[in-house]
Amino acid sequence: MRITLIAGSNQKAATSTRLTEYIQHLVQSLGHQATLIDLNKTPVPFYSPDNAHGGHEALENLKRAMHEADGIVLATPEYHSGISGVLKNALDHLGQDHFNNKAVLSVSSAGGAVAVSSLTQLQTIVRNLHGINCPEWISIGGDQRKSFQTGVAYSDIHPDVDKRVRRVVNSFLDLTTVLKVRQ
Repeated sequence: MRITLIAGSNQKAATSTRLTEYIQHLVQSLGHQATLIDLNKTPVPFYSPDNAHGGHEALENLKRAMHEADGIVLATPEYHSGISGVLKNALDHLGQDHFNNKAVLSVSSAGGAVAVSSLTQLQTIVRNLHGINCPEWISIGGDQRKSFQTGVAYSDIHPDVDKRVRRVVNSFLDLTTVLKVRQ
């Protein structure tokens, strides 16, 4: 299967991006293709209904990866109980043809204990784009974020956090498989 992951932070050392990289690693270790779009490294232009930004390389790559995807992972830091502006901007460039009947896993990292508000917003956006929300999501916060700081090896991720991430990723891949078979 082909999985597209969007890391929706504009911070170089974002724990949400590092978590997304770990999910990419897990997906690839299970034999699937995984394309990571890091919006910090490859930003897309500000969305405007008056300008389609045709030919913008990062935007064209994003749209192509989303069209080719069998499943999608959307990751964001939680800012003021919401998703990041760069992720919202990227999603505004996309439409139902990118999400229709595809499994979507929502992932968030918060400075506090959990990131429920941003995950709820992501699920609302996915629903409006006709994607299929994975019934589970991944929220890391507080001390859990230490496992995804720069320089921490995957082998040093806290065992409880690692177990939860692996379980949710497997559940997401199972849903993706079921939906791919139905298409």
